[in-house]
Amino acid sequence: MNLLRMHNVIPLVATFLSATLPAVADEDRPNIVLIMADDMGFSDIGCYGGEIPTPNIDALAADGVRFTQFYNTGRCCPTRASLMTGLYPHEAGVGHMVYNNKGVGYLGYLNDQCVTIAEVLGDAGYHTMMTGKWHVGHQPGQWPTDRGYSRFYGIHIHVDSYFKVLRGCPVFHNGELVIPPTADPQNTLHPDQEWYTTDVFTDWSLKFLDEAAQLDKPFFLYTAYNSPHWPLEAPDENVANFKGKYASGWDKLREIKLSRMKELGIVSAKTQLSPNECPTWDSISAVDQRELEFRREIYAAQIERMDQNIGRIVAKLKQLDALENTLVFFLSDNGCCAEGGQFGWKWEDNKIANFQDWRNESARSSSTGQAWSNASNTPFRKHKRWVHEGGIATPLIAHWPNTIHSTGALTRQPGHVVDIMATCCEVGRASYPSSFAGRDIKPAKGLSLLPTLRQPDVTVDRTLFWEHESHAAIRDGRWKLVTLNATKPDSWELYDLSTVRTETNDVASRMPDKVAELKAKWTNWATAANVLPWPKDRQAK
Repeated sequence: MNLLRMHNVIPLVATFLSATLPAVADEDRPNIVLIMADDMGFSDIGCYGGEIPTPNIDALAADGVRFTQFYNTGRCCPTRASLMTGLYPHEAGVGHMVYNNKGVGYLGYLNDQCVTIAEVLGDAGYHTMMTGKWHVGHQPGQWPTDRGYSRFYGIHIHVDSYFKVLRGCPVFHNGELVIPPTADPQNTLHPDQEWYTTDVFTDWSLKFLDEAAQLDKPFFLYTAYNSPHWPLEAPDENVANFKGKYASGWDKLREIKLSRMKELGIVSAKTQLSPNECPTWDSISAVDQRELEFRREIYAAQIERMDQNIGRIVAKLKQLDALENTLVFFLSDNGCCAEGGQFGWKWEDNKIANFQDWRNESARSSSTGQAWSNASNTPFRKHKRWVHEGGIATPLIAHWPNTIHSTGALTRQPGHVVDIMATCCEVGRASYPSSFAGRDIKPAKGLSLLPTLRQPDVTVDRTLFWEHESHAAIRDGRWKLVTLNATKPDSWELYDLSTVRTETNDVASRMPDKVAELKAKWTNWATAANVLPWPKDRQAK
């Protein structure tokens, strides 16, 4: 079936697929494990064309399904809100971040009109567990244990550190504070080992899985890593594995990655690289090149370490004889991050010579910067915080041996993080509620991915929407209308994504009627979804 169909066939096709494919029998309900990376680029991992060795993630892909056109919302808090609730982020109250209340769509925490996957699955008899970074409400009453999770170990707000616990970001076990801010946190489960968040969050995931194995019910585990979000902090043994691997620079890396992506079928053979907004590698001095290589080496080490820990989770599922009937999802919350300028935070201060001084400095000690982010998001434009493809495209891998039989398959089906809720409800035989705990709940906006997991080559059109910091977009079938600033009427760009998704051929001036049509759809959605009216700080001057 061709990738693109008319949008109005979605309900018919979805109904047809649901009617012709067998449902998941109640006694065969799968366990569900949802694993999220933080600020990882679309093409960083091996099975999406990346240069970073990720054998454990790649093994999930080899026995599962990879989505080539799956989307997040462009930033950590909004994506987590959509992922957890099946709503667009503004509908759930987290249209921006969690640090300020700017009105109905921008409360900074999950509102009372949404329900989480944990709440829905918990009501259906699942044991619900989470480790890692929550970041959708850090005040009492907004925590994971307030929103359906029976077990939690992690941090309620941002986790901008790997080797220590930052001020304002204490560690909680269930509802109890267990590690206050400290430069030397104790690794509770393994006191002989250094605290490193990727390892610690995995340790607790394994502990929770062991506990779940003693219960006569299916389980849902959400492991939300802070890797590879800045700062650049990784164990020395992982960093050493990448020494010298980036001597050819970002220009060559982008070319190599695009070639691999074409070979793997991740992107069309017609795809060309989007323009590079950074200095060419050859224009940089040899001294600075080595410093820039080192930053990328640490970033790659962070992803390698995460992959190793994902391997530990898979090994535990095997040990518990649970892997065959566990639906595992892996994705990233947004594209790679360009924060910190072209070369990254504290580029002038933190160098190889004083690395031991900033190895675990945390917060804004270091980042890869815009140039390497551009390579991570190959071949797309822009980065985290934007809603061009570089900001919102995510790898999504689904692994479920009992149900996915087209192993190693690719699907072109457009999808969005709002679909995870609908999928969990269908495979878990759970009913998404119209009311919960005495509250009216908004209808979920996603489409179950189960038909795609069973038949990856069948695709239907979607209409999907985005807004973050006035960056806005709508994808309607083959067309995408996108802008860097939705408060400016004439700033919209129009792209045909039917074969190439690099957003380099703007046809808005040639198709004003299509622009007007899509802009009207976006505006109607934005009004209904609590995007509009804009918060005062985002209104056009």
